[in-house]
Amino acid sequence: MTDHSVLEVSLHIAAEPETVFPYFTDPARYVQWMGTEADLDPVPGGTYRVRMRAGVETVGQFLEVDPPRRLVFTWGWTEGPPVPPGSTRVVVTLEPEPGGTRVVLRHHDLPDDEQRQHHTAGWEMYLGRLAILLGGGQPGRDPNA
Repeated sequence: MTDHSVLEVSLHIAAEPETVFPYFTDPARYVQWMGTEADLDPVPGGTYRVRMRAGVETVGQFLEVDPPRRLVFTWGWTEGPPVPPGSTRVVVTLEPEPGGTRVVLRHHDLPDDEQRQHHTAGWEMYLGRLAILLGGGQPGRDPNA
């Protein structure tokens, strides 16, 4: 990562991009690894809303949807500052590699180092849960739910 204002999380998932991609766009699949409820309309301008627990949701909209390679959506928290709804941008790329997919998530426009650290820890945990799920395991209940 060369731009210190952008957080990046990258990991290998033991599934093909065509298998991984719907876990970012299908609400029933999304909540198997993150959140308790999802309202996703994966078209440019479509809704991105994931409920974590009562009163805590992340809200934005899809900007780009290029199955099974790339997704871009805006992101922010309903409880407002310091990261209000739709105020940041998340770019997810899925690259085939031996034995599965390299998932690279870049989160842009977070306001400060504290938020970058907080979101890095969150994305590392959640993408790890997705890797467990697609590897045939059970990640269990979302710890933030």
